[in-house]
Amino acid sequence: SAANGKYREVNHHGATIAVFNIGDQIKFLGLWNMKVNELAACALDRNTLAIGSLPNVRAAIEAGKSGRASSDLVALATRDPNALIGFSGSVTSELLKNLNVGNDAIAKDVNSIRQVYGSIGMTEKDFTLLLVARAATAADARNLSDTVTGLKQLGGILIARLAPAKKNLAQSALDNLQITTRANELEIRTQFAAADLSAFLK
Repeated sequence: SAANGKYREVNHHGATIAVFNIGDQIKFLGLWNMKVNELAACALDRNTLAIGSLPNVRAAIEAGKSGRASSDLVALATRDPNALIGFSGSVTSELLKNLNVGNDAIAKDVNSIRQVYGSIGMTEKDFTLLLVARAATAADARNLSDTVTGLKQLGGILIARLAPAKKNLAQSALDNLQITTRANELEIRTQFAAADLSAFLK
């Protein structure tokens, strides 16, 4: 809360930026530690949300429409017209510097990622997640696939340590995880019951 110094608002060129003081390491995709001190977010328009460091979000505001996502990124984020949320982004060297994967071989694979995109959808009972990592080459995508497959096999060990509500959600997502490689893209699909998400959020 704002009272605890964890959240504040910053006005910049007429836009309101929400700044969250995290000051910790967070788990990226539940697997890799990522150092995050502050995370800023601002709605640039009704279809575009800027998320990142405060200087980068300020820069996005100052850039105006010329600095918004490219048409290529917009096309990637809107591939599924029925999705609840579509997303896309370029993977920058700044982001990769803050990602601590704890393993040189995995770090090499992650550093090959150039773009990510995907969507979150919902059926009558389930949430669905699509995450696509676009690598520099087809060989890089295959190496990424091998890495993610290996991490999937370790997932059961990590899930066993979770609290029950988190365990049910994570196990469901892991059991339904599908990993596919197409040219230079690694595609990860999964789904989990809406009821498991509700229990996780309580």
